[in-house]
Amino acid sequence: MDFALPDETQRLLARIREFVETELQPLEADFTAKSFRALLPQLEDKRKLVRQMGLWAPQIPKEHGGQGLSFMELAHVSEELGRSPLGHFAFNVQAPDVGNMEILLQFGTEEQKQEWLKPLVEGKIRSCFSMTEPDQPGSNPVWMDTTAVRDGDDYVINGRKWYTTAADGAAFAVVMAVSDTEAARHRRASLLIVPTDTPGFRHVRNIPYLGHTGDDWASHAEIVYDDCRVPVANVIGEPGDGFAIAQARLGPGRIHHCMRWIGVCERAFDIMCRRAATRELAPGDFLGTRQTVQNWVAESRAEIDAARLMVLHAAWKVDRMGTKEARTDISLIKFSVARVMMDVIDRAIQVNGALGCSDDLLLSTFYRSERGARIYDGPDEVHKSVVSRRILRQYGLATEQA
Repeated sequence: MDFALPDETQRLLARIREFVETELQPLEADFTAKSFRALLPQLEDKRKLVRQMGLWAPQIPKEHGGQGLSFMELAHVSEELGRSPLGHFAFNVQAPDVGNMEILLQFGTEEQKQEWLKPLVEGKIRSCFSMTEPDQPGSNPVWMDTTAVRDGDDYVINGRKWYTTAADGAAFAVVMAVSDTEAARHRRASLLIVPTDTPGFRHVRNIPYLGHTGDDWASHAEIVYDDCRVPVANVIGEPGDGFAIAQARLGPGRIHHCMRWIGVCERAFDIMCRRAATRELAPGDFLGTRQTVQNWVAESRAEIDAARLMVLHAAWKVDRMGTKEARTDISLIKFSVARVMMDVIDRAIQVNGALGCSDDLLLSTFYRSERGARIYDGPDEVHKSVVSRRILRQYGLATEQA
């Protein structure tokens, strides 16, 4: 395995890092103090600069308006963008839009690509992914109450979803709903495109998330679908493909999440080290001379570097063998990198003391916004169970869920 980066890729990453540091980090104080919508005019100016630099939508093939980066290249880009909570949005590679772009590219019809993918890639609209339900466990994605019942040339959708990220202001939702209750459990659900101006689509609220309600892209919504009618042509793929398509979306997406988390780690690590090197406990007596702080610095450096190598190995395996063969590796990085990230953020807060808990630094924002990493896309406990079952199966232990 050779993870060495070509010179061209290194130059690309250097350009992106410089842009994040000079153009986006100065906006972070406003990001923490103001509504996201109030920041949008400034962000749109930055997005124009990204387009002019030829860095827009790096994950999208060139024929569809992006930069056509490889999977591994995009993983490294995701780390650089993760150093700022505004990074992915500025480059039009933000969740959940990036996942919806991917499934429309792979499974969408030509009409769907023209109507929804094209303006999404151009940054003219946003989207959301509506899957999680308040009354059913997110750890069991094949069990949900929302239904899509065929009625002539339409599907009629009824149900309630929540944590539909970025629904506030989105042009359309990709909704996962049960379309065939009699099918095998992995064939019951379909994915449907639902324009948010469809009668029966009701944005109930933006859910307060650890004390922060948010707005626009930076929010999580509760949505009710009440006799929401969409044409059959809005089904992505074939009826019953919903679970398989969602899994195709989530596998590579977890790798890019993990690389984004590495970027968060690096930013928190930098904040921690700067404080340790400059904070005086008494004249000439610096915080960084304390052995506990030195241990935190060393442990964080080792854990971040190890986490990055784990993620790159998983990405390397996906590139060569496909997502299915890399399932165990993806589960491993999902829970281990999330834990490393939260540990590094927590140490950085501790080193910064009261300042670390304030919104004067980015650490409190990271702590709040990233805590969900151990829950979404499969909670840690589920991924650990998946890994352990596959390992123990090699030793002859058959489990009920294996």
